Amino acid sequence: MFYVYLLASKPYGTLYVGVTSDLVKRVFEHKSKVVPGFTARYRVDTSVWFETHGSVEAAIRREKQIQEWKRDWKINLVEHADPHGTDLYPGLVA
Repeated sequence: MFYVYLLASKPYGTLYVGVTSDLVKRVFEHKSKVVPGFTARYRVDTSVWFETHGSVEAAIRREKQIQEWKRDWKINLVEHADPHGTDLYPGLVA
């Protein structure tokens, strides 16, 4: 499985879209700030949305599609899945 995911710094804050084959590990890396870069610098570490794909090619296509979206579209995607913007990470590791 491959995952496309969105992280946020806070509700309606800075957003980040990524792709990974290990969602729990990757979100943990963002939360721990083990990799310097955008998410560490802007404290973007709340997992607010993800979807699964059967191939890396499909996941990368979807990631690029979402990256091109307007900010409002990304926020609507998150709100449709969870209107409260709850951090999904605790449920991933449970």
